[in-house]
Amino acid sequence: MITKKLPTNCRIILLGLTLSLSVFSCTNNSEPDTSLPTESSAKNGVLTLWWDKGFTLEEDEAIQQVVKQWQQETGNKAELSLFSADELSKKTQRAIRSGNPPDIVMSNNADRILNPSLAREGKLADVSEVVQSVKPFYSDTVLKSAYFYNKLTKKQSYYAVPLHQSIPYIFYWRDLLQEAGKSEKDIPKDWNGFWEFWKQIQDTLQTKNNQKIYGLGLPLSVGAGDTFEVFEQILEAHDVQIVDERGRLRTSDPKVRQGLIHCIAWYTKFYEQGYVPKDAVNWFNPDNNRSLFNRHVVMTANNSLSIPAAVRRNSDVYFNKLGTIGYPNKPNGKPMRYVSLITQAIILTESKNQRLAKDFLIYFISPEIMGNYLKAAGGRFFPVHDLVWKDPFWTNKKDPHISEGAKPLIMKQTRLLYIAQNSSYSKVLMKNVWGQALRRVVINRVSPEEAADKAIQQINEIFAEYSNPI
Repeated sequence: MITKKLPTNCRIILLGLTLSLSVFSCTNNSEPDTSLPTESSAKNGVLTLWWDKGFTLEEDEAIQQVVKQWQQETGNKAELSLFSADELSKKTQRAIRSGNPPDIVMSNNADRILNPSLAREGKLADVSEVVQSVKPFYSDTVLKSAYFYNKLTKKQSYYAVPLHQSIPYIFYWRDLLQEAGKSEKDIPKDWNGFWEFWKQIQDTLQTKNNQKIYGLGLPLSVGAGDTFEVFEQILEAHDVQIVDERGRLRTSDPKVRQGLIHCIAWYTKFYEQGYVPKDAVNWFNPDNNRSLFNRHVVMTANNSLSIPAAVRRNSDVYFNKLGTIGYPNKPNGKPMRYVSLITQAIILTESKNQRLAKDFLIYFISPEIMGNYLKAAGGRFFPVHDLVWKDPFWTNKKDPHISEGAKPLIMKQTRLLYIAQNSSYSKVLMKNVWGQALRRVVINRVSPEEAADKAIQQINEIFAEYSNPI
């Protein structure tokens, strides 16, 4: 599974290919993007898996190895296909409409937001049997993330299998800080000081080196899930609670409205002041990563360790030049609480091989298999299984990115997206209401107040249409 070290120029080419490939199949058969009704090769007796293509070769090899090992140990047959995140979501929805879906789908991006809606519509199989196999080792938070409402059965159950999790981090170039006469030790812990620091770095570098570089890689586009993921963290920092613990919408609270106005104004001011790249309003999910890799920005926020994972083969960059840190303390001085995203696998209701699909997932989420998979994939994502956490791999300080990224999770400084309280919130994220609000301010030049009121109107309409009757 571990590939030989390649020369630098080859590594760069491979990295570019990894980030740009749209479709990859384990059988080396790339399926063209078509609108034909039949999208899946699912057939009785052969388990079909559609999986997110990884950011690195190691990620792809890790899931390929698990599938190969399962086939060898069980004698079953499986077909695994890897697709880019955007294509996987589109293909899955087309396959569902055609009535010929794959058996298992796993996406790190849109589909984990889409899952509650699919469950509500009765398009996901109940996977309680799978979850029960490791339930004692899942926290209540992890379990809650996969517990959805089905309007056909009028009850809640487990309709997704939690695999791993991620939280937002800040990634930056240590060597650029050094060029500006600073180091990571100078990065402030307080909220205002933290964000002003990156502005100062930009000013210093532009004055000293006359180079066009931006201090902050903050996404503001509608096309990137990163936008709502980062903005959700900003709302958490300011204690703006959109949905309460019982799943009730709080947008009618004047304090929530005022908090939303403040966060929109705070976020967009960096763009308006020239500290965020102009093209950030058009970014897609990989673009903030690319901006950092191309040294177009000094730092960026991202919701997994995909950035360090992508440069892991270059030891100088990984250990010396790239830095990973958490968010600063909240504006009120309290420690940050992180919004956790839990990646899930789903079995479609019309799967032709539900028994095989459940057997594979029970095998996959067992502590030994899952632990080996996450490590082989380079530690981009973190465990949700208590026994897997016991492996010293996750706390080894020799790895500056994984050990730093694990701290908030080990200390349980996390909360789930509001989808866990009310699945209607998935529609808020799918429509990227926050991206729309930010864009209105920086492109359409509306006030933060007007953008906040429009966002509240959209959220209210979504909840009126989709709220669960329980």
